[in-house]
This record gives sequence, C-alpha cells and structure tokens, in this order.
Amino acid sequence: MGKLSVDFGMINSDNIEQLKKINQACFPVAYGDSFYRDMAKKSDENLCKFAYYSGLAIGAICTRVEPIPDDPNGRSRLYIMTIGVLAAYRNHGIGSKMVESIMEYYENEKDGKLSTVDEIMVHTQTSNVDAMKFYMDRFGFEKGELVENYYKRIDPPHCYILRKKLR
Repeated sequence: MGKLSVDFGMINSDNIEQLKKINQACFPVAYGDSFYRDMAKKSDENLCKFAYYSGLAIGAICTRVEPIPDDPNGRSRLYIMTIGVLAAYRNHGIGSKMVESIMEYYENEKDGKLSTVDEIMVHTQTSNVDAMKFYMDRFGFEKGELVENYYKRIDPPHCYILRKKLR
C-alpha cells in the first residue's frame, strides 16, 4: 500500500465517539470530556476533521485559532491540538494530507477569516523524534523553546514548541 486516497469529514456530536476511539488508540494521554464537548461544538470543519479511507475514520486532526500570548498587535495562530492516524494506516501520507488540508485552508482564508493568523504551532514530546522530523522536514516548522513538565502523566513530561511562520 502506497499513498492512500482519503476524504475529509467534519467532527460533530453524532460522531464524537469515533474521535475518542482514534485518540485513545493514538495518544498516551487521555483527553477529558470537556475536550470532546468542545470538538463536537466546533463549527469550522476546515480546522477539525476526520480522515476517511473507504468510509472508515482512520485519523483526525483538531486545530484551533488562538491568540498569540503577549502579542501587542492582537495577532493569532493556528494551534494543532491533536493529530493522529490509526497504526495500521500510518506511513501512507494520511498525516501529511491532514496538515496540508489545514495549510490549504489557511492559504484560502488568510485575507478573510484567518487574516489575523501569523503562525501555526504544535507541542511535541521531547522523545517523539518522528513527530519532530515530520513537522520540520515536511512542513518547515522550526523547533522552539523547551517546555518542562508540560505533560502530566507521561514520561518524559517535557515538550518542544514547534512553529512555522505563515506571514
């Protein structure tokens, strides 16, 4: 199996359990009910979506627009909260397609809905070398500051902030 063709679909209250299952399978941390309630309420399917292969949800990306802290001009960023692909479907370009879909949405809306967005960022566990390579090599993210004790229940608990300037 090479690159897989996927379709995207919105996350909503009718399918939020699928997101829970994907996240439980992909991440060493458990997300609380409030995370899933927020994702079910998100109205922008361009930022939070499933990747489907043959009608099956095999991955998901959840992104939000948030203010850049201490920015004097009130600028914003895209923050990738979660991105995961079920193990059997990894290394077939699904994660790349999900990130590309977010970047394409930004390009289409950078003078509209996303006119205040200057960067995209993600937290990545310090031991997750594959994820760092994924973001830096494929998408041009740069490794930023180390955040100590970011994660509460996994070891190592530290992460790096990876970011890419969009403007």
